[in-house]
Amino acid sequence: MSSSVSEATGAASSKPESPQKPADSADQRSTGLLGNQGPSLSYSQLLQEIEKGEVKDLVLSPARREVQARLRDGGSVAVAVFNNDQLLLRTAEKARVPLSVRDDRSEAMLAGLVANGLLVLLLFAALAVLIRRSAQVANKAMGFGRSQPRIQPEGAPAVRFEDVAGIAEAKEELQEVVTFLKEPERFTTVGARIPKGVLLVGPPGTGKTLLARAIAGEAGVPFFSMAASEFVELFVGVGASRVRDLFRKAKAKAPCIIFIDEIDAVGRQRGAGIGGGNDEREQTLNQLLTEMDGFEPNSGVILLAATNRADVLDAALMRPGRFDRRIHVDLPDRRGREEILSVHARTRPLADTVNLSDWASRTPGFSGADLANLLNEAAILTARREQSQINDQALSDALERITMGLTAAPLQDSAKKRLIAYHEVGHALLTTLEPHADKLDKVTLLPRAGGIGGFARTMPDEEILDSGLISKAYLRARLVVALGGRAAELVVYGPSEVTQGAAGDLEMVTRICREMVTRYGFSSLGPVALEGDHGEVFLGRDWLRQEPHYSRETGNRIDAQVRQLAQNALDQAVRLLRPRRELMDELVERLIVEETIEGDAFRQLVEHFEGSRQPQAVAAGVGAGASA
Repeated sequence: MSSSVSEATGAASSKPESPQKPADSADQRSTGLLGNQGPSLSYSQLLQEIEKGEVKDLVLSPARREVQARLRDGGSVAVAVFNNDQLLLRTAEKARVPLSVRDDRSEAMLAGLVANGLLVLLLFAALAVLIRRSAQVANKAMGFGRSQPRIQPEGAPAVRFEDVAGIAEAKEELQEVVTFLKEPERFTTVGARIPKGVLLVGPPGTGKTLLARAIAGEAGVPFFSMAASEFVELFVGVGASRVRDLFRKAKAKAPCIIFIDEIDAVGRQRGAGIGGGNDEREQTLNQLLTEMDGFEPNSGVILLAATNRADVLDAALMRPGRFDRRIHVDLPDRRGREEILSVHARTRPLADTVNLSDWASRTPGFSGADLANLLNEAAILTARREQSQINDQALSDALERITMGLTAAPLQDSAKKRLIAYHEVGHALLTTLEPHADKLDKVTLLPRAGGIGGFARTMPDEEILDSGLISKAYLRARLVVALGGRAAELVVYGPSEVTQGAAGDLEMVTRICREMVTRYGFSSLGPVALEGDHGEVFLGRDWLRQEPHYSRETGNRIDAQVRQLAQNALDQAVRLLRPRRELMDELVERLIVEETIEGDAFRQLVEHFEGSRQPQAVAAGVGAGASA
């Protein structure tokens, strides 16, 4: 009884479960259809769902060959169908499911229109780029004859005469040009005319370009600047056209200043060199000559030009009426160097111990650009050492870096270091002993890049540099000092152990001896100049060497005199060093330990040794007289 009840109960409980399984699967399908989160219906399943009444409506897209079915539970599904599917239509009609047809032609037309529009835009953009490039090429082709001068804009920081130091004479000469531009009536009333051209001549780095900018800043007029090399191009006639265009622009803004830097690029002598003739450079020069002083007046335009080779310029360019004035911008003297250092030190923090006057004395022969580079290198070293002010040590290191090169690894205590020490001590000792030699600044064993193991630096005589007059005694002293390294090796190591370390010294000695014989008349050949200082600077210099103006016999005598002067200088150096071997040993030992000896300390050691030798020499002389 109980078992039958339980079975009945089990059967009764099992009856409602069996119809739930299909419902669960239908729920799973409908759940999968919502948001396309599960697998989509197949074509046959879609027909079954339509027959069951689970589909609310249908949207057919013939172009896509698919139907969008919206289910009654809120889900939707897309099913692919056949083209002109009659079965789907009959099934939907039989199940009374609404079916609508979507017209996709408008969407396709819109998509095609957008694609075609983008293609047309791309074609127009490519065509515009091609036209623009063609226009640029055409403008460049048409603009070859136009000059592109750099014009100083108004309101820009102007350079004044107070910013240019060390060339007082040149500034005084150019002050009249400024007055011409500011007050022309002051000169025209007495019949004076404004200079048409001013040529600045001087070594590189002396401030010629800076001086031209100062003139423009003082006068307050437009300033056109252009390099001479920018006139000449590959195409014929471009240089002359650019010269015409430059002067046309300048005349439109007269009064003004035109500055042409390195004018020797177009102003060299016509017809010089191999071929000579009528080339593009000469056409440019001819046009420049015409613009400066031709048929048309050129009032109100002053041409400033700079060069360091005035000897190669054409004679027609240098005549009055074109370049009326030639101003030499020479290297500054000691006072000028001090002024230049003061100008460049305005924006740099110098220590209180730095004396610019002393540094001006230690830099003879330096140009304005060299002095600016000196302070800049000192500032770089100061920043590298994390210091706040530029001191004397930074300036000294910067000076050695500029003149001798970068420092290299120190030499080890070896035979090579001792040999170099004797070589440099020989130079330094003869510099101190020779009365007409330059003053010793320092001697060091710190090597420099380029194979320089050490050096003995001297300070040239300021009077000789300023006057430009060199005496015979001074040249002989230079020869003796230059051969001091070779003489020291002969005294210490003997003739068989000398090295090639004096190769550079021998080249300098040969050059000085030859100049003494052939140019200065400092030999037994007499006061005659057998060779000149000038050389051919045009094309063919190395091919067309001129024959000497003297005979072969005279040439042999010149060679003999050159060798005699060099040998006499070497003998003099050996005579001075041999009795001072003890002093050389002492100086070498100290130099090896300290690696650097300043000039003052070196001279004190030599004076102390020479003072102790005098009583011994006197005693030796008295003893020799008594024995006699």
